[in-house]
Amino acid sequence: RHPTNMDAGVETSPENDIHGENVAAKLQDRLQRRHQARIEDAERRKEAKQSQSVAEEKIDYFSNTFNSERASIAELLSTCSGADRAAVTQKLEEASVKTAKLQKFLNDSVCFLSQYELRQAQAALQKLQASLAETREEALPKKKFAFRSRTKAAEKVSKQATDKPPPDVSTPTDSGITKPDGAPQQCGFSNMNNEFLTKTAEEILNQDVLLTHLTNCKIRLFGSPSTLHLKHIDSCEILCGPVSTSVFIDDCRNSILAFPCQQLRTHNTTDTQVYLHVTSRAIIEDCKGVSFAPLSWSYPTMQEDFSVSGLDRDRNNWDQVDDFNWLAAGTPSPNWTVIPEDDRKITWDP
Repeated sequence: RHPTNMDAGVETSPENDIHGENVAAKLQDRLQRRHQARIEDAERRKEAKQSQSVAEEKIDYFSNTFNSERASIAELLSTCSGADRAAVTQKLEEASVKTAKLQKFLNDSVCFLSQYELRQAQAALQKLQASLAETREEALPKKKFAFRSRTKAAEKVSKQATDKPPPDVSTPTDSGITKPDGAPQQCGFSNMNNEFLTKTAEEILNQDVLLTHLTNCKIRLFGSPSTLHLKHIDSCEILCGPVSTSVFIDDCRNSILAFPCQQLRTHNTTDTQVYLHVTSRAIIEDCKGVSFAPLSWSYPTMQEDFSVSGLDRDRNNWDQVDDFNWLAAGTPSPNWTVIPEDDRKITWDP
């Protein structure tokens, strides 16, 4: 029989079935995407919360460690009062090393500290550094007096008197004078140009050596001094045996330096190469164009002088330099570099 209109009304076409399936599939896909978005949003919130927790833990760790170390250094400085000179010197050296490490710890933490937290820590560290300097001035006043006296005496240096003096005699070329308390005199050279100068192990043993206002000079210090001060140095080559404590450099330019020491503090220095053996830290401040390489100068009795100085010849942190003017953690300071191996000086004039 032929289909009726009623029969035609209840039948469904294939096109309608396909359309219904597409609608259902789209709806299912939309629900799936919405569910996935909710999961991802929940994960993001969870990660953000975890990141915040980690950041807070880092800040808490920094705050606790920084304050603990700062208090430890302050306590160390407080024990300098009334102590004998040798003990004070040792305590101040220890405080200097600890302060340098605290500065590095702050530098390494910059990335997660807020500007407020960073400013607070920097202010606290500057206050601690000022306290260290004040304690040094109060506990070791004779060094300050001797340094100034020698600088004034150096103005009268005779340029012609270059012969080496006996250990107990001062000549015009030697910037030292006897300290009021009869302690060993500070020795060195001052206000000289275009000279080749030397001192023997007997002359500088356990002495505070001062080299100041020197231009275009070559200097060889054979032996183990207690400290070495370089100030107002221009276009010089200065080589020194093992320094038992610290080397202090201020206002040096266009020079080549080589020495072993316990600690190096360098200020206001430009375009200078340092061939270094340092057992604690090298610190620079207000410097530019300073480059470092491991010590390559030696002389026949250097091993004996290392023994006298007490320095560890197997420990050398020559490339571990802290720049007090550079706080960007993870980014090298532009103020100092490592001398490429091919450019390093390996032969030295006598």
